Amino acid sequence: MEEGSRASKVAAQIRNKLIEGEFRPGEKLSEQQVAQAFSISRNTLREVFRLLTSQGLLVHVPNRGVFVASPDEAAIIDLYRVRSIIQRGAIEAATKTHPALAKMRLLVDEAKCAAAAGDWPRVGTINMAFHRTMVELCDSQRLNDWFELVLAELRLVFGHLGDGAHLHEPYIAMNEALVTTLEKGDIAGALDQLGTYLTKSERGIHAALHRTRHRT
Repeated sequence: MEEGSRASKVAAQIRNKLIEGEFRPGEKLSEQQVAQAFSISRNTLREVFRLLTSQGLLVHVPNRGVFVASPDEAAIIDLYRVRSIIQRGAIEAATKTHPALAKMRLLVDEAKCAAAAGDWPRVGTINMAFHRTMVELCDSQRLNDWFELVLAELRLVFGHLGDGAHLHEPYIAMNEALVTTLEKGDIAGALDQLGTYLTKSERGIHAALHRTRHRT
């Protein structure tokens, strides 16, 4: 495999780990550990870091190293603007027979099971998968790829707040209601639900960040 292709593949794997909450915002990455974990050379690793830095997911600090990004409030506003555009488009493209809807329903059931077990980080990861699957309604690989970047950055925002019930529990029922509406073919109703969902989520994140900073 050519070095560029290998770097792109590893960058995608790290991005997926970010979405799954395996890295924390502000965490310093060890070049040696990352290179060993993915069995890549230092040259390939530097290309991986360059790719992820250009995507806003890592930050290179001269003479200090490479760190996981810590999105600020301006980034959050922009993330939700992008989410609204892409996810509204996904709902408008939805059909009742699209296979992504069945996947979304299964993810809702998985989230309920994880919540019952008290595994809230797992609920957060499933929620990421739910919204990633929603974008599959567009049948566009480019949109899928772009939305991966949004989700990775968004999970870093959640990393500031802790993966607890307070952050994820309210959205299990909202996800279920949204997929139920889509299964009925009610596009207008689903758009209204998505708007309410995104507004509640964005406001909740800003409020939680404010509380966190006030405590510190």
